[in-house]
Amino acid sequence: MLKKYFLFVICFSFCISFSQNIIRGEVKDKNNQTISSANVILKDNSGPIITYVYTDEFGKYVLKTEKLGQFFLIASSMGFEQKSIALSIENKNDIKIIDFALTPTFTELKEIIIDSKKPITIKKDTIVFDAKSFLQGNEQVVEDLLKKIPGLNIGADGTIKVGNQEVEKVMIDGDDFFEKGYKLVTKNMPVNPIDKVELYHNYSNNKHLKGIENSNKVALNLILKEDAKRVWFGNIQAGYGLVSENRYEVKTNLMNFGKKNKYYLLSNLNNNGFDATGDINQLIRPYRFDEPGSLGDDQTINTLLGLGFDTPNLKQKRVNLNNAEMIALNSIFTLSDKVKLKTLGLLNTDEIDFFRNGVQQFSVANTTFTNTEDFFGRKIQISGFGKVDLTYDISKTKTIEYTGKLNKTNEKNRSNLLFNNDLIKERLNTNNQLLDQKVVFTNKFKDKKVFLLSGRYINEKTPQNYSVNRFIFSNLFAENANNTKQFIENKMQFAGVEAHLLDKKENGDLLEIKIGNQLRIDDLVTRFQLLENQSNLSFPNGYQNNLTYTTNDLYLSAKYRFNVKNFTLLTQSDFHQLFNQLENVNVKTNQNPFFIVPKIGLDWKINDKNKILTSYTYNTTNAGVLDVYSGFVQTDFRSFSKGLEDFNQLNESNAILNYTYGSWGDKFFASTFILYSKNNDFFSTNNVVAQNFSQSEKIIIKDREFLSISNSIDRYFKPIKSNLKINVGATKTNFKNIVNNSNLREVKNFNAGYGFELRSGFRGFFNYHIGSKWNYNQVETTIKNSFTDNMIFLDLSFMFSDKFNIQLQSERYFFENLDKDNNKYYFLDVEARYVVKENKLTFFLTGNNLFNTETFRNYSISDINISQTEYRLQPRYVLLKMEFRF
Repeated sequence: MLKKYFLFVICFSFCISFSQNIIRGEVKDKNNQTISSANVILKDNSGPIITYVYTDEFGKYVLKTEKLGQFFLIASSMGFEQKSIALSIENKNDIKIIDFALTPTFTELKEIIIDSKKPITIKKDTIVFDAKSFLQGNEQVVEDLLKKIPGLNIGADGTIKVGNQEVEKVMIDGDDFFEKGYKLVTKNMPVNPIDKVELYHNYSNNKHLKGIENSNKVALNLILKEDAKRVWFGNIQAGYGLVSENRYEVKTNLMNFGKKNKYYLLSNLNNNGFDATGDINQLIRPYRFDEPGSLGDDQTINTLLGLGFDTPNLKQKRVNLNNAEMIALNSIFTLSDKVKLKTLGLLNTDEIDFFRNGVQQFSVANTTFTNTEDFFGRKIQISGFGKVDLTYDISKTKTIEYTGKLNKTNEKNRSNLLFNNDLIKERLNTNNQLLDQKVVFTNKFKDKKVFLLSGRYINEKTPQNYSVNRFIFSNLFAENANNTKQFIENKMQFAGVEAHLLDKKENGDLLEIKIGNQLRIDDLVTRFQLLENQSNLSFPNGYQNNLTYTTNDLYLSAKYRFNVKNFTLLTQSDFHQLFNQLENVNVKTNQNPFFIVPKIGLDWKINDKNKILTSYTYNTTNAGVLDVYSGFVQTDFRSFSKGLEDFNQLNESNAILNYTYGSWGDKFFASTFILYSKNNDFFSTNNVVAQNFSQSEKIIIKDREFLSISNSIDRYFKPIKSNLKINVGATKTNFKNIVNNSNLREVKNFNAGYGFELRSGFRGFFNYHIGSKWNYNQVETTIKNSFTDNMIFLDLSFMFSDKFNIQLQSERYFFENLDKDNNKYYFLDVEARYVVKENKLTFFLTGNNLFNTETFRNYSISDINISQTEYRLQPRYVLLKMEFRF
């Protein structure tokens, strides 16, 4: 009887499926271009909506209905007039083909409201993602949600990219807290208050430039749920190790996003490898290239000394042996309709341990030797950062913005290094003090004309004190020393002023004129000292520096962008008059070069899906202070480097080609990016390499080439509700250098990388994320060396109920050139989550590195050595965590 019942149901369903009437067709504009994501609605004569659908990427639609009678078929899309067609369906199994040609409109349309949310909505330059449509129930912070949104690429370090373009910022309800330091939001803010995620294309950091500047920037905006606005809310999460020694993690978020004032307090304490801040320099020194008002963004101090605290290319939580505390208090005050004040304060402390041992095999001409290193290092860092942004809208078209920043960072670095069985102790103290003040005045004096006036002052100091308890330079110095010290005092002052005019013509052409003056003064004092115990023996000649390097750049830039139908032609010329002065040990030299930097670009919008961007630049760069110093400086326990002792300007040519196919909301999106660079002259090195020391001296060599090609494909497969990403890229470089007094030799580098990942978007019990990456490296001089490595990952998610889920993350690494016993590494992480009370209380059980892979060895090659390095990793631990939301 039961079998008969099922047979009846199947037959009935079969009959029903073949008794439906089908309406299909295309929606296009008057230029015969298809319109994707248009609404097509079937309405009864009496008014109720029977069914609806959205057109696909090709503008096609298919509607099905069982009803007979008189109907209206309505097509509408933003920016077009709504069109209605009457039709009659009198017979079952009828097929109607109805095409629409919509007329563009600039008037506000009355919309038909459908009680249904689309996962993705496109509104001109804004794409809106409905957060609920992408949540799978296992997300904790904003970054977890963003990883599920198609087209957003989240790097291992939390960097967010759209294609090859990194986002400018991540805002909350239209207000920005952290600029380029957005990882503080995405890595810490809980995901539950998020209603929508907006992606802005052609974004402008200055509101008066919207629709005027030619911008390809992208930004994200997190729209909060209504019940999360104008109220205090937050969470606290705490965990402690069950079967692991002294592992803990504590996170807190406290927020209030009111209409006038917004507050965001967050803190994090952990020693389980979690990086709560990301690269903090992105917060302190955000860099924007060639943007109106970005005067001085490229000005900073580069340090010369470091202890080599490098880590392998693994997830940060595996290699970060930390003990970190971070607290940040951020506020936005709307003082009046015209005045807005933003304040940010951050305190971050960390104590990080590094363990590595390695073997380096050097082979250059007739010089061959092997070095072994067994390294233990500890970095203790304290950073305090404060920032104030004040915005005053003088009128609707005039704004003045002030930004003031203060940063102080203290680092104490220690290491015990067993170098070729000799114990070497290193001590390095580094301090950084930064004062940065900027004022930008914007006047939109006509509808499409804007004038900006910017001024900026930066004062930065980075003193370093370095000492080594052993003397291994007997082949360089005759003194009978037993330890060395290196002192570096690096100071930089920058002052600049810039006027910038943007004039957008009626036909869409854009004229930009920029004039300014930038003054930079660098003071570099270094002292290298040979000692016997605490007694000074000498300050060797040729190893001391006391110089002041001043560069004054008076410049004029003229840029014109022509728009001709689907083509855009860019022409640009930058004129620079430099006034360089180098004072080295009381000897002054001057140089006043003049040069022009031309640029031309052509963009072709073939149609809505196909776009090509090209550009060519002939660039000239002025030497910096680290290029011109004349005495050797110790840069690590066995290395010295020096500059050129003279002024130099280097010339290079750059050509770029970028092709994209598809647009947001499409099932298929692809991009190809090609960069070719030719240096007519470049800074290379003349190296002396021996077993106990190396000395590197900058030299200028002709002709260096660089080629980079990258391709990405993003494809959504609706039948399996999964998104496929494919990335293929390669770089090729050739340059020349000198090693151990050899003739000028050519070095060729080739690197290729390719990989894929497939992520499901099921709404049920199970989801997966699988992928693999391959990397091939080759270095060729008189001999050729190469290696290949591979990484495979598989992440699984099991949603047993609304209250209980389990997440598994697994990885496998393979290194072709390592011996078979050490060329494969496996990792497994598991997290189980149980919700006691929704949006209130949740318990977690987290296991990291459950295979307890304690070390990780990788293989690398350069033009002078082959190295194998083994790193100690974060050991296995299990945390029991509790989260309470309020």
